[in-house]
Amino acid sequence: MSNADAVEPGAALEVATVLADPAALPGYAHPGDAGADLTTRVDVVVGPGERVTVPTGVSIALPEGYAAFVVPRSGLAARRGLTTLNAPGTVDAGYRGEIRVTLHNTDLREAVELRAGDRVAQLVVQRVERVRFVPVGTLPVSARGEGGHGSTGGSQALTGAPRPTDQSTSTGEGRP
Repeated sequence: MSNADAVEPGAALEVATVLADPAALPGYAHPGDAGADLTTRVDVVVGPGERVTVPTGVSIALPEGYAAFVVPRSGLAARRGLTTLNAPGTVDAGYRGEIRVTLHNTDLREAVELRAGDRVAQLVVQRVERVRFVPVGTLPVSARGEGGHGSTGGSQALTGAPRPTDQSTSTGEGRP
């Protein structure tokens, strides 16, 4: 994709889309939403703790330099315990098959029943960069360094260790 083919800020990227059913066309629920809703093409019951892969009836041709990511719908997760596995699921620019979504029912007591046409996930399309990985002996120093998995405070809550606090104010006096 050349700079001449780049999408202007605020302009919609046109993505060629083949639909198994016209009702399967992904759509945005609200202006400014990042994810377009994907629906299931089939009726399905996802039992407690089970997973199932459902077809969406959507196949797309993304331009080179873009990828689409299948992510959960927060309302389904919060209200019914239904989420997507392999999230985000990556749809590469070269893939032309039907987008399928693997759903997981995290509730261990109640089944989740879905009907064809129900919204099951969201599709987020983003520009992605190709990189060339260059082997080096050491990496440049950064403020974070090698800290990961809770190094910014999450693990302290689990261990009960006190969290560092900002002891300064605009007057220079410490806070209790």
